[in-house]
Amino acid sequence: MIHRLDVRAPLPGLVWGAYPERREAPRTRWPWQRAPYRRWLAEVRAAAVDWRGLDETAFGHRLRGVQGRLGRDGMVGETIVEALAAAVEAARRSLAFEAYDTQIYAALVMLDNRLAEMATGEGKTLAAALAAAVGALAGIPVHVLTANDYLVARDAAGLAPFYVSLGLRVACVTGSMDETQRRAAYGASVCYVTARELVFDYLRDGQRRGFARSDLQRRAAAMRGAEGARSMLRGLCMAVIDEADSLLIDEAMMPLILSRQVHDSAARAFFWQAWSMAGELQAGEDFRLEAGAMRVELTAAGRARLAERAVPLGGRWRSARLREEVAGMALAARHAYRRDVHYLVRDGKIEIIDEITGRAAPGRVWSRGLHGLVELKEGCRPSPGTETLAQITFQRFFPRYHRLGGMSGTLREARGELREVYGLDVVCIPSRVPGSRKSLPSRLYGAKPALWDAVTRRVGEIRRQGRPVLIGTASVAESEALSACLAEAGIAHAVLNARFDAEEAAIVAQAGEPGRVTVATNMAGRGTDIPLAAGVAAAGGLHVMCCQFNASRRIDRQLEGRCARQGDPGSVETWISGATPRVAELPLLGALVRWAGTNDEGRVAVAPRLLRAVLGWHQWRQARRERRARRAMLAADREWERGLSFGGPGE
Repeated sequence: MIHRLDVRAPLPGLVWGAYPERREAPRTRWPWQRAPYRRWLAEVRAAAVDWRGLDETAFGHRLRGVQGRLGRDGMVGETIVEALAAAVEAARRSLAFEAYDTQIYAALVMLDNRLAEMATGEGKTLAAALAAAVGALAGIPVHVLTANDYLVARDAAGLAPFYVSLGLRVACVTGSMDETQRRAAYGASVCYVTARELVFDYLRDGQRRGFARSDLQRRAAAMRGAEGARSMLRGLCMAVIDEADSLLIDEAMMPLILSRQVHDSAARAFFWQAWSMAGELQAGEDFRLEAGAMRVELTAAGRARLAERAVPLGGRWRSARLREEVAGMALAARHAYRRDVHYLVRDGKIEIIDEITGRAAPGRVWSRGLHGLVELKEGCRPSPGTETLAQITFQRFFPRYHRLGGMSGTLREARGELREVYGLDVVCIPSRVPGSRKSLPSRLYGAKPALWDAVTRRVGEIRRQGRPVLIGTASVAESEALSACLAEAGIAHAVLNARFDAEEAAIVAQAGEPGRVTVATNMAGRGTDIPLAAGVAAAGGLHVMCCQFNASRRIDRQLEGRCARQGDPGSVETWISGATPRVAELPLLGALVRWAGTNDEGRVAVAPRLLRAVLGWHQWRQARRERRARRAMLAADREWERGLSFGGPGE
């Protein structure tokens, strides 16, 4: 049966769908403009009561009728309400989950091609499943995107009874699967997958179809791929994105590059010469390090010395632009990129650490020879060179979906950019239970040792109250430095960083035990609940300590959201050091440290409100700079795409 999807037929006040080439955000719905959603929520609840009274036979018969109407009329208002009510009842019967109003509310928002800001602990997993089920009942292939392979496999397996009860098939794609397994998974009604795996499969499909340029040529190539069972994906029809801000904002600047190995001994020798030459240049005299931008600028003296050294080498070294670029990368590899901060060395290989998530990213490499230069620095065996076959960024990939929605606990700060780039509006979902999180005064310490000593004493105080503690640090190196201080004080603890990513779920699952101490990087088990053990809530709940300066207030809120979930008690406080590289680069904060001075414990004598205001101002400036950089990159990408004479997906 061919399903006709009339995505332009609106529910009153809503636009059910948008076209990627001209996606425009619907009118913003502020809190006082939520009346339509509340009305549809009431209609879904009323319809769910009718479904609850049906036996299995009558349920199946009525469900087939709803599917038929979805296929005939498209996703129009009354049918959407009926299908969502059926999904709510299916979740109750198959999973024994009674969907909350907030979860139904979020599903309506996502089906409306919007993003739902939903507080942590409010049940985003079920909300995504409800929205995905409605799309799948309409015959639309649905991709549910989540943070990592563990969550992909967990959600697909845990929600399988729910989808089966609706007559749908669910599958997942993980990094270990081969092409045949991936094709079968993408053929399911609903497929759980990480964004990275999905994008690379999309690029591989583009390579299989060749470089058809026009829209008609692409459609014909896609049909040929389907006939030959070669393409893995069935198109970009509908996506539901979990932790949407992480993908759409934080990782928007990271190009995903499909490449193949090449063996170029001349290029390897060229980079080795650059590494050796960079070791002879002097900081301050020959180059200036811009640590924040992770780059090096050569001075006039450095360029002259480099030109002099390049004369006897000849070849590629004759090009001033090329030799200065490669020398700059070699200097950055030597002085800007730091082990256990920007990368790990594991099993003799360099693994990049994702700055946002704190997780290792096996298989990801720096481009333009930088990865090989870092390998030289650490004495690792050089990996083969690569050449780019296709590439794309999330900023250009996600607008290609016909229907796009998602959710996260931290979206409001980025709502302008999400609307501008992706045509996605943000709707804030009210919490089911009023929050009871306590925010304690922030503190600033002059030096790192003073900070770790103070944190160790504070952890001891909290543990004696029978409460668990989660401490967020900026890097693997900082998490290990704090771990050493805790161990010296005799405080048992667990460490969650890129070295222990395989144990992430197990560590997070125990982080709510009485007196449990967990030291984590940004990964902090995002997407996994921290259940509180018996008696912990009565003692005050989970205590979160943020010992890092984040470039965005959103990332602060992500860590804070680990505590006080679903009305549970909890508290959070921020303690940082002025010696942290990112903090030391903040001019106003540095002036504040010099002006206020430190006491005997190494704490800077500054009022917490003033400290919070200064940090907030710096975060605002940094967020604005990053937003401009993402906008410039998107403009450059579009210009590059228009300038190509041929290309496939990801062109």
